[in-house]
Amino acid sequence: MQRIGVFVCWCGSNIAATVDVEAVANALAMEPGVVISTNYQYMCSQAGQEMIQNAIREHKLTGIVVCSCSPRMHEATFRKTAQQAGLNPYMVEIANIREQCSWVHKDKLTGTEKAIILGRAAIAKVHLNAPLTAGQSPVTKRALVIGGGIAGIQTALDIADAGFEVDIVEKKPTIGGKMSQIDKTFPTLDCAACILTPKMVDVAQNEKIKIYSYSEVEAVKGFVGNFHVTIRKKARYVDETKCTGCGLCTEKCPQKKVPNEFNLGLDTRRAIYIPFAQAIPKVATIDADYCSMLKSGKCGVCSKVCTAGAIDYKQTDQLIEQEYGAIVVATGFNPISMDKFDEFAYSKSPDVVTSLEYERLMNAAGPTGGTLLRPSDKTHPHTIVFVQCVGSRCDSSEKGKSYCSKICCMYTAKHAMLTREKYPDTEVYVFYIDVRTPGKNFDEFYRRAVEDYDVHYVKGMVGKVTPENGKLKVQASDLLGGRQMHIDADMVVLAAAIEPDKSARPLATMLTASMDTNDFFTEAHPKLRPVESPTAGIFLSGACQGPKDIPETVAQAGAAASKVIGLLAKDNLTCNPCVAKSDEMMCNGCSACEKVCPYGAITYMDKEFRGPNRTTLIRRVASVNPAVCQGCGACTVACPSGAMDLQGFSNSQIMAEVDAICK
Repeated sequence: MQRIGVFVCWCGSNIAATVDVEAVANALAMEPGVVISTNYQYMCSQAGQEMIQNAIREHKLTGIVVCSCSPRMHEATFRKTAQQAGLNPYMVEIANIREQCSWVHKDKLTGTEKAIILGRAAIAKVHLNAPLTAGQSPVTKRALVIGGGIAGIQTALDIADAGFEVDIVEKKPTIGGKMSQIDKTFPTLDCAACILTPKMVDVAQNEKIKIYSYSEVEAVKGFVGNFHVTIRKKARYVDETKCTGCGLCTEKCPQKKVPNEFNLGLDTRRAIYIPFAQAIPKVATIDADYCSMLKSGKCGVCSKVCTAGAIDYKQTDQLIEQEYGAIVVATGFNPISMDKFDEFAYSKSPDVVTSLEYERLMNAAGPTGGTLLRPSDKTHPHTIVFVQCVGSRCDSSEKGKSYCSKICCMYTAKHAMLTREKYPDTEVYVFYIDVRTPGKNFDEFYRRAVEDYDVHYVKGMVGKVTPENGKLKVQASDLLGGRQMHIDADMVVLAAAIEPDKSARPLATMLTASMDTNDFFTEAHPKLRPVESPTAGIFLSGACQGPKDIPETVAQAGAAASKVIGLLAKDNLTCNPCVAKSDEMMCNGCSACEKVCPYGAITYMDKEFRGPNRTTLIRRVASVNPAVCQGCGACTVACPSGAMDLQGFSNSQIMAEVDAICK
């Protein structure tokens, strides 16, 4: 006979304002097996937890139900409370009457009625709960960082500084990410390369860090503490161990007209190339799409001039398998495509550029050597129009993004200031919806652009840009002045919205990690666990989780690293005892559960059974490895015979909850 205690929390006024907590406690006191039902203002407080512990001892409770907020918040708290009082922690159930009742209902009668129903369902489940014992699994003391931008670099360095080995997987031939393409950073206007390059060198020289450049994650299996990852190291047709990065091959290659992706197609490179001067690793890469030798077997100039003998045209992709205890996602961002914004003439005129393209035109290492020239005729522009929120804060999700990209206002102010400082004869207009400057010293930075550099900020949107007679005819509105503006511009710069890298969604599928509707990775809790994925052992760093600037990215990278260090510092992890279990007498060996298990926890074995007339039968049955199973429940849904069940969430327990709700 179960002896159940019910504890209803007020959560201050969060629950009590729209749920009659006393009525809930009184109603649940009438349920079978309930020997005590009470309410308290803050059950998660020390006094509230002591109340629960005293009740467990005094009433010899065999199970408890806490009617409070989401189990994501305090399930671990109340399980620990019960364990300290001598009760098995898995005899605790949480009825979520905050998020599911008080926060979604304004009518107190409705909220109270629903809270009683949820409490009744939790009590029904406790009646069928059984004590569970958590096992342990060892931790592989090595971390994987996916993405080699500033977020991945900082995360890897912090983990390595704590003494743990870490691998960086970067799909480009070099680490560095978007920050390596930037000229100056706001609000200090210091050189981006001067900050980033030492970090890149530190990564290359750190004996605890291994860089897999020009590589991608192919597959991920396993679970927290024990991930098995397959990495595809793409053929660059150059032996990294032999290449000295002298660059002679990149000078002699006859194929000169390959679009340079590092400069966003604003100039060209050779078929064999090193992305930029400070690249790490400083190793050449052959672009197979343009190399004559790889396509037709004719040429071989790079091989002839390479004194180190590093060129290898027969090189193939390599699959590398490695074990990791934790994985950090740092896949970064990209500006959105301008294809759907024809009103700005981006596809019609080379003088309409995105902000990142403008960044390369201003960069001393860029296609024009740092001299600002119009792409169309290489002349100096005298009138430049900056357009804010291109693709950000869009009403139509088909055209752009509904969210604010966060960094655009600041980098536009930076571009305007740098342009006016270097070319005082240039007129600069910035058309904006709102100016958003939320960071430290950001508002002062924007005011400097307006007051000290005489940048013309105009509240209003550009309606249309038309190329005409070597000029860009800009039609725009001035909302504060109540007028229409017509500007003959030499260049138009579009502050394009940013979005997650295209690799994010397939990677999330491999990691079984959550994403939002915009393909940003979702954190476990926006306030309390901002760098953790809901999937245990997966951590988030940088713009893969949402738009952010460099300081915020570095701060999050350090936070993610600290979580990884805390995980890798443990020799063993406590396993989740709520794992699948097969009823061998019902299993028909169909393999349906094995096929859907994302963790590879299910195998099949031949087992002897006693048949009729004492005959021996050998049947194929499913076997679950509890150390690998993560309790996702996919196998229980797929099993056609009902042989597979989930401990702690069995079919009978779920149906008991449903019956309690429906009665």
